Amino acid sequence: AGTEHSGPDSGFAELFKRHPLVDRIALCDREPERVARFAKLESWQDKFSPRDAYESLDDICRADLDALVIITQPWLHAPQCIQAMESGKHVYSAVPIISIPDDDEILDWCDRLVSTCRRTGLHYMLGETTFYRPQTMFCRRMAAEGAFGDFVYAEGEYFHDVDDACNLREVNKSRLASRAGQEWIEASKKYRDRGLRGGPMHYPTHSTSGPVSVMKAHALKVTCYGYANRNNDPFSAGSAFTNETALFLMSNGATVRICEFREVARSADETFRVLGTRGSYRDGLWQTNYRTEPLTAKPLKTRQLTVEEMRDPLPPEVAAAWRQTDGETVAYGGHGGSHAYLAHEFVDAVAHNRRPAISVYDAVRYMAMGVAAHQSALRDGETLKVPDWGDG
Repeated sequence: AGTEHSGPDSGFAELFKRHPLVDRIALCDREPERVARFAKLESWQDKFSPRDAYESLDDICRADLDALVIITQPWLHAPQCIQAMESGKHVYSAVPIISIPDDDEILDWCDRLVSTCRRTGLHYMLGETTFYRPQTMFCRRMAAEGAFGDFVYAEGEYFHDVDDACNLREVNKSRLASRAGQEWIEASKKYRDRGLRGGPMHYPTHSTSGPVSVMKAHALKVTCYGYANRNNDPFSAGSAFTNETALFLMSNGATVRICEFREVARSADETFRVLGTRGSYRDGLWQTNYRTEPLTAKPLKTRQLTVEEMRDPLPPEVAAAWRQTDGETVAYGGHGGSHAYLAHEFVDAVAHNRRPAISVYDAVRYMAMGVAAHQSALRDGETLKVPDWGDG
């Protein structure tokens, strides 16, 4: 496995390095000092060689590696992933597919990614964290059993105020301070000159992936409304809206409400709820009426779930490789412990040459929901069709 960065991500690097199916790891960063700190670690000497330190995507694409992990700035993801696949490598991408202000260009990159996967036969996986949060894994198990009955309604939301503990002003400042960031300042002028402005629905995967992956349905139509910043906050200067709320009609007949908010006085939250005719999930609670036929439901039963019972088990040898120094605790990583599952899924899919979870077809569905929603908001809630590339 190889990783390409425009910023350090030691958590993911360590997970990939320690996975038992990985026997060699390479590192690439335009800022070589970021790679150097890994190269000095004694624990890395078994799988990392100084010859596998690279300073450009071109260089690491020429290396004889099976796969690349692209964890770079969001406006770089799609073109870098396509370059990696064109060089013969499977690819894991940080989220989203790409984040730029031009809706049509985003959809074009989606189309190019799907086409590249089809033509090369190589695997693409999106590193969407909500997909492997404990509640999502639990709900997928319940859905596979038919325990929801017919899906009726779902909600997905990503509330992340600009001034929350993970401060988006500081995140943006860090991104722009890199060499890639300085290049983006210049490149982004073409969007401003055309009057194109983005919005939080251009980063929709944390909210869309939960309901979509549980229901295994895709969006058909959307109506969306936006809230625009009203105090001339410089952070929002390039955005048409700071908050966007969308209502989708899904292919299974359910309705889904999605919120992407960046200006809201509440704690950051990345979650969802799913309601069915037999069972429903919300906020760590599973409720069921055991209905099998009309008028045969039992009294509603509520079950409070723990994180551990919601999680799927990792293979024992993988969990053992990621145990911390206490010998008991598994280093699941951030975003609800999803990082460990993302790393394992990609490595295992590459090792066994199978289509990974959150494939390119899943990724474009998550992204297209956000793009169509943003277009609807720009048109004052006009109902629009959501593009779809099929199941592959």
